[in-house]
Amino acid sequence: MHNLWMRLKDDFQLSIITLVGLCALIGISPYIVYRLLEGSLLVGIVDAFMVGSTALAVLYAWRTGNTLRPGQFLAIVYSAGACLVTIKLGVNGLFWFYTLILFNFFVVPPLQSAMATLSALFIICIYGYLNPDVVFESHYQMTSFFVTSLIASFFAAVFAYRGRRQREQLIELAALDPLTRVGNRRAMDTELDIAFAEHHRDETRYGLLVLDLDRFKDVNDRYGHKAGDQILIDFTRIIRENCRQSDRFFRMGGEEFVLLLPKLSREGLETAANQLRSRVAEQLKSPGGSVTVSIGGSMLNHHSSVEAWMHEADLCLYQAKDAGRNKHVICPLSDIESHHQSTPKQARRH
Repeated sequence: MHNLWMRLKDDFQLSIITLVGLCALIGISPYIVYRLLEGSLLVGIVDAFMVGSTALAVLYAWRTGNTLRPGQFLAIVYSAGACLVTIKLGVNGLFWFYTLILFNFFVVPPLQSAMATLSALFIICIYGYLNPDVVFESHYQMTSFFVTSLIASFFAAVFAYRGRRQREQLIELAALDPLTRVGNRRAMDTELDIAFAEHHRDETRYGLLVLDLDRFKDVNDRYGHKAGDQILIDFTRIIRENCRQSDRFFRMGGEEFVLLLPKLSREGLETAANQLRSRVAEQLKSPGGSVTVSIGGSMLNHHSSVEAWMHEADLCLYQAKDAGRNKHVICPLSDIESHHQSTPKQARRH
């Protein structure tokens, strides 16, 4: 139960889909019985189809984590259902259209929700215009319904768009380092867990590089933190310019960074580390001259955990620092289980 609650808290779209499912079950199910007892067989069948479709969509969203497709499916089902119910029940069916507006704009992207909602609105109004007194009592009533639906759709679209943008910004802030705009420690932990799972499931090869700027504290102490921040920004740019689009770059903290490289061999990891170290030495400058980087690396192999993998790369970084800095050390594949005792991490910095 705790895991279910956490998923609902962390995934807004999933929570909306689930809430819609509960509302459909509680709000529409009684109408199925009422319509059938009343003799409105078609409307009862439509209501039952909507409830069943909602249940399937919610189940799909929970099982796959994909909320976009269920939302699109339900937007189509509900829009078609609103049209059929309105055509069959007349003015009494129009009240459900405002619920449809809210659902569409909060579950699917703005353009798609606008297309589904406006399509349903035009179908209802065209049918009402061609069949006087079936849906609307007068053209004035139809015009009022059309205008109020457009206004409601406009406000729903504005609020849904703003809410979607704010959620995207919050997600971005939660996953990015504010200074360098690369992934932060939280994003790194997530990506490393994914890589570890993919490796053990599909044997996808992953390499890991831990990069630490040499004597960075001296730069901060001598030239100030503003100069230090600029070095970190420039360093990030250099790394991004010299790695693949599929590589993921993170700032672990301070002047220490992590680069995750998928689908390459140990030789490829060695080449990447050497190239990055050389580019940094050539291009990264401080007010006092060049700034270098030390790099430790490890291929994901038979490690027992992400922490063991990271620990091994960190040990290699210590060796690079101990060898005189501006070096890179990649752990040999045969040494994966050989370094389980390490010098404390704080002892090797700078």
